[in-house]
Amino acid sequence: MTLSRATGEVGHRGFSELPFLLRRGDLLVVNDTKVLHGRLRAARTTGGAVEIFLLSPLQGGGAPGEERWEALARPSKRLREGEEFEVGDALRVRLERRLDEGRWEVLLSGGGVTVARALERAGEVPLPPYIRRGPGDPAAKEDAVRYQTVFARSPGSVAAPTAGLHFDEDLLGELATAGVGVARVTLSIGYGTFSPIRTEEVEAYGIHPEWYRLPPETAAEINAARGGGRRVVAVGTTSVRTMETCAAEDGTVTPSTGMTRKFIFPGYRFRAIDALLTNFHLPRSSLLALVMAFAGVDAVRAAYREAITREYRFYSYGDAMFIS
Repeated sequence: MTLSRATGEVGHRGFSELPFLLRRGDLLVVNDTKVLHGRLRAARTTGGAVEIFLLSPLQGGGAPGEERWEALARPSKRLREGEEFEVGDALRVRLERRLDEGRWEVLLSGGGVTVARALERAGEVPLPPYIRRGPGDPAAKEDAVRYQTVFARSPGSVAAPTAGLHFDEDLLGELATAGVGVARVTLSIGYGTFSPIRTEEVEAYGIHPEWYRLPPETAAEINAARGGGRRVVAVGTTSVRTMETCAAEDGTVTPSTGMTRKFIFPGYRFRAIDALLTNFHLPRSSLLALVMAFAGVDAVRAAYREAITREYRFYSYGDAMFIS
C-alpha cells in the first residue's frame, strides 16, 4: 500500500515495484540488527514446562561466561526466585529476581562456551505468538532464516525489524542501479518495541529502553542527503526512532551509541526522515502511534480500513506500507 502524507491518497502496488516509488538519490536507512535465538524451553523439577523469552541484556554482575538478562517467563506466577533450569546441553538459566508484568532478571551460563554460542545451540528463533508452529512443522526450520533480514549482522534483537524482511539481494541490486543508496543503523529490538501501550493517555506511556547505534559513516550519508535536498527514507519504525534520537532541530544527525526511550506519538515534529516504509501494526502499539504521528491519525485509520477490506496481511510476515 502507498499513502501520501500530503493528500491522504492510497494506492496499491507490489513490493517489487519499490524502485519505481523511489527517486534517484534517495537514501534508505535500514536496521541491521540480528535476531537472537532468544526463546528458551525448559522443564521444572516438578515436570512442568517453562518458557523463557529473553528481552534485553543487563549490565553488571555475573562471572566470566555468564550474562544477566531481562526476560519474560511463563508460567510467571508459579515460578520462584532462585529456580534453575537446563536448556539443551549447553545453557543454564537461573531466575534471579522477579520484576513486573511477567518480567524477570535471569542469569545465563554457557557451561564452557559463550552465552551467545549456547543460545545458538539451545534457543529458538522467537517468533511472535500469533505465528504458531506445531511439532515437526517444516516451516519451523525455515523461520531461523526467514525471520532475519538480508541486512542482519549485529546480534541483539528478540524480534525482527519486519519492514526489512521484504528485501532480498535482487531487489537491492535494482535499487542500486536506480541510484538509491542504503545506510545502516542498529536498534536492538526488545520490550520497548512490542510492549503494548497500557496507559489511558498515550502521552503518559513510558517506553522501555533499547540499545542503538548510529555510526559516523551513516551520519555522514544522512547529512549529505539532507544537505543535497535528497530524501531520507526510513525502513521500519526502529530506524526512525534511532535517527530521531540522534537528530538536531535542523535535521542533522550526530553519531551516537546508547540507550533510547524515544517514544513518538501524534503531535511529534519529525526532523530526520522524509518517507517511511513500514508494516501494518497492532492496535495500542508504540509502532502504530509512530506511524500515525508521521502520516496523520485520520489518514492512517482510513488506510487501515481499506487494508482490512482488501485483505492485506498484517504484522511480522505481512504486507508493507510506503508513506511518502
